[in-house]
Order: sequence, then C-alpha cells, then structure tokens
Amino acid sequence: MRPLKIGFLTPYSGIYPFYSAHLCTGWMLGMGLDPARQQSVVFTAAFTQLGGPQVTADAARKLQFFDQVDVLSGLVSYKSVAHLIPVVDSGHKPAFFFDMGEYVPHFPQLHPDIFWASHQLWQSEYALGYWAQQRFGSGGHLVMPVYEAGYHLGNTFQQGIEAAGGKDLHVTILPYDQRTPTDMRLDLVFDTLKEQAPPYVHAVLCGQFGNRFLRAWVEYGMHKKFPLLINETMTYDDVLQDVQHIDMELYTAMMWNREDERKENKKFVKTFETVTKQPANIFGLMGYEAGLLWKELLTPARKGDWDYVKARIREAVIKGPRGDKNFYPLSGFALPQADIMKIRTSNNKIQKIIIDQGNGMHFNAPAFEAIHRDCISGWQNPFLCV
Repeated sequence: MRPLKIGFLTPYSGIYPFYSAHLCTGWMLGMGLDPARQQSVVFTAAFTQLGGPQVTADAARKLQFFDQVDVLSGLVSYKSVAHLIPVVDSGHKPAFFFDMGEYVPHFPQLHPDIFWASHQLWQSEYALGYWAQQRFGSGGHLVMPVYEAGYHLGNTFQQGIEAAGGKDLHVTILPYDQRTPTDMRLDLVFDTLKEQAPPYVHAVLCGQFGNRFLRAWVEYGMHKKFPLLINETMTYDDVLQDVQHIDMELYTAMMWNREDERKENKKFVKTFETVTKQPANIFGLMGYEAGLLWKELLTPARKGDWDYVKARIREAVIKGPRGDKNFYPLSGFALPQADIMKIRTSNNKIQKIIIDQGNGMHFNAPAFEAIHRDCISGWQNPFLCV
C-alpha cells in the first residue's frame, strides 16, 4: 500500500523556528508511528515566506499539482482561505490546517473540505478577560505592540470583560518606528500607568518583546504596584526560562499545561520527550492531537477513500491530552477548557498553580460578528510568523 503524502505549508517563524518539525513529529507520534523508521506517511514541506495568501496559494498549487500530495496541511492563517479554496476544490481531497487561534473563525471563509486543528488562542484571551472583570473589576489597561494589536486577541479579551458585566478597558498600542523597530518606549507607558493606577494591566506580546517587557516591568518597580495578566504565549516554559530568575507574580489563562495529570496528557508528554529529547510544547501537542484523529483514517486515506475520510473528520471528536477536540468549524469547535493560572518566577524556578476555571465562548456567539466588524486587520501572516 502506498504511503500517505502530506504537503506541509511552512511559513517562517523567527520566534519558533522549529515549530514545523514539532508539529510533524507530534502528528506521527499521535498516529502511533516511529518518526525515524515509519514508511506510512511522507511529509513534503513548501516554504511560504511569512504566510501571506498569494504565496501560500502558490505553494499549495505546487504541492498539489507537482508533488501530487494527498492532503494539504501546514500553518495557515484564516486570511489565506479564500485563495486556497480553488486549490482544494480542484483536488477533491481534504485540507487539514493548523493555526494558533489569532483570529476567531469567520463563517463566510469556512469550507466543507477544509479542516482546522486550531489552538484557539482567542478562547484563552476571552476567558482571561471574563476572569479579570470578576476578580479586579472594570478599568483595566491592555498593552500591545502594533503586531499583536492586528489580531483578535485584544478584541476577545474585551468581549470577555463585557460578558462578565464590565465595560471600561483602556488600551495602549506601543509606538512603532520603522527606523528603530526594536524600541518599545516602555518608560512612557509605565509613567502613564502609574498616574492612572488601573486595577490590573494585561500585556500581550510575543517572543523576545515579551521577555523585554517582563524585565522592564520589574526594573521600573511595576511588579509591586499592579497585578500583571499576560497572554498565554508569554507563559510557555521555553519563554519564561529566560526570566525565571526574576521575582514575579503573573496571571494568565492557559488551554494546555504540561503538568496536567490526566493520563492522556502524561502519555503525550512522556512519548514526545522520550523521542525528541526536548520538552513537550504546544506545537508538538497540536500535531499529536491531529495524529490521534488521523490514526484511524490512515488506511482509508492510503486507499484514496476521500469521501469517507472527509465525512469522518466532519463528525470526529478525539479525546486528547487536554480533553475533547474536534476539527470542523462548521459543526462548532468543542469548547476548550481554559485554566486561570497564577505563575511565580524566582530563583530560576517557575511555579504554576491553577486558581480558577475560565469561561469559553461558544462558536455561535453573537460576539463573533462584532469582533470581525471591530477589528479590520491587514495582518495576513499566521501569528508568530515574523
């Protein structure tokens, strides 16, 4: 029986340069395959630069018509879907994409043969906003650079606040100058915060900008003045290890915790870390969840029974390391569990404690349309692909 050929659209990420290797390795492990020895699946990568719609569509055409892959996959933004639909339609095979969840799904862009393994970052932002309103009250202050402000993360945080009965949220977008792109000018922001004295501050930054913000937060003594809520991507261990010597107390909402004691998660962490000799991470997890689904689809996919494969994905729900997970937006994503975490860093140690359970936003929530209406973004690259 011939192997299953998967074409993997791969944009550049300066923040997580090895994300594609972790996704593909996790995918094979979830299917119960040995990444080094298996011959059942062949991955063919196509570089898509920063993941814009046109270059993504061009790469998809190459994978489909030149490399003759069976399944289109990879890290893709919802902004590219309109360009990809003609490619998918011409092949009559499934497309199975990954995304971090920087945008909430948009119904006009959904397609019956396009499936999404989404991390749904917007859900953790919604849960954090809802909790922040209940815990600290109205009048919080959201700080984001221009890049993060171009996605739906701040909007869903605000929707969480409003769902909990709050209204007021102050927002600061950090100044950006092309001549000095790494200059964050945080002293001006922190002086303003000291004058306003908000009940909490929520920071949404990624990569080294997040670490620089946390260092400056302590240097300016802000950690002794205001509770700091941070975006989930700022709390991953491979990010926090750069600042774990700093004495800080932080809050976040997370949809996956490496230390989760459920047996499915312990199995994933042990399997991934034994094979890769690296700490389990969110990209390995997303791939592993996909593998749990494709494990039962491997035989019919290798036989070319695409009608069965697509019908099965539309209805399938897998029980993964973080609970139920499905991959077909038109049927409504399974509501993920978001844990509200308290994080302490000191003496080169990171301590994470679950202090509450977060609220999720249902897929048919009226707020979806409001989020798209209020955030007209030109950002086309997948989140973290800079």
